[in-house]
Amino acid sequence: MGLQLGKLIGIDFAIQFLGWALSVKFRTERHFDLTGSLTFILLTYLSRNKRRSTLRQNIQSSCVFFWALRLGAFLFYRILKVGKDSRFDRMRNNPTRLLITWMIQGIWVLITLLPTLYLNQKQVDKPLTKTDYVGWILWLFGFIFETIADKQKMSFKNNLNNKNAFIETGLWKYSRHPNYFGEMCAWFGLYISSSHMLVGYERFFGVLSPIFVTLLISFLSGIPILERQAMKLFASNPAYQAYRKRTPILIPFLNFPRI
Repeated sequence: MGLQLGKLIGIDFAIQFLGWALSVKFRTERHFDLTGSLTFILLTYLSRNKRRSTLRQNIQSSCVFFWALRLGAFLFYRILKVGKDSRFDRMRNNPTRLLITWMIQGIWVLITLLPTLYLNQKQVDKPLTKTDYVGWILWLFGFIFETIADKQKMSFKNNLNNKNAFIETGLWKYSRHPNYFGEMCAWFGLYISSSHMLVGYERFFGVLSPIFVTLLISFLSGIPILERQAMKLFASNPAYQAYRKRTPILIPFLNFPRI
């Protein structure tokens, strides 16, 4: 049997604390996103029963591994290329604020992983059902959507002709944040695929995963920050204002009217 949830929580926050200590000592946040991704992989691995893991557990865990490896490598490459993460500009020299940020990352990892951690704790198995396949297909869609969106934006930024311009092509034509839409789909998918294996309190806490990811992206660390940055750069650009008006902020083809 894999490690119990209590031990996994301890490992999660111990990793974040170590990451914070390194941030304070070397005054850098370059390892922040990579540490988060590696924590996803480690906790998922430690939660599994290596000798008797089921096909469902193996597929679910592999989805997490692929997502975390891809995102971690992408974000680490990006910060090495850019040199810094602008989210840390106001806290890089503030140990207390840094600690809070690292602990929030620990909470993000834990809550997001809950359905998979609960699933990997199971010592009983059931035949695969339509629910499993629907969840994994949604995860695959989200994973591919997020990967394409990230690649398109990186290629756009790497083109010197696009300096001081905003991307409105590819998937970015249909959503101002298609990468985040893909991420939401991925975690909703992994909740769905595990949902029929959850019982009691696991159902309540498990559903917090996609809800938490959606709220975090929509109202806290994702979209609001990027929208403010974009407005600072392009507020006086009529083309950008037209793009904002016609393009949904998150979900393609679903543009809510402004109140």
